[in-house]
Amino acid sequence: MRSRRFMRGFTLIELLVVLSIIALLTTLVTPRYINEQQRARETVLRNNLQAMRDALEQYRADLGKPADTLQALVEHRYLRSLPSDPLTGHTDDWKLDNDEQGGIRDVHSSAPGKALDGSSYASW
Repeated sequence: MRSRRFMRGFTLIELLVVLSIIALLTTLVTPRYINEQQRARETVLRNNLQAMRDALEQYRADLGKPADTLQALVEHRYLRSLPSDPLTGHTDDWKLDNDEQGGIRDVHSSAPGKALDGSSYASW
């Protein structure tokens, strides 16, 4: 009869089964986790663009002229600070659409590539 000392622990087969189950679960969860991170960055980008567009409209309505720079929105306290583009990580690389007088009409992301819905980030 075997002593109790050798009967403790797991067999190699049991360890392999547990490790294969963990690997299977990891392969199922990882793509969803990556997509959720990307979806969160896209949501933040949409919110930042909407906040800047609202500030541009308020600036234009209050002062009767469009803002010359995004920094003017901060200086006149329409924004606390310039939001960063979550896809590029920068606050100074927004694409600006200017009107005939040189004021900012609209703002877009300068991030390359396409969103999860297939649209281009630059078109937002």
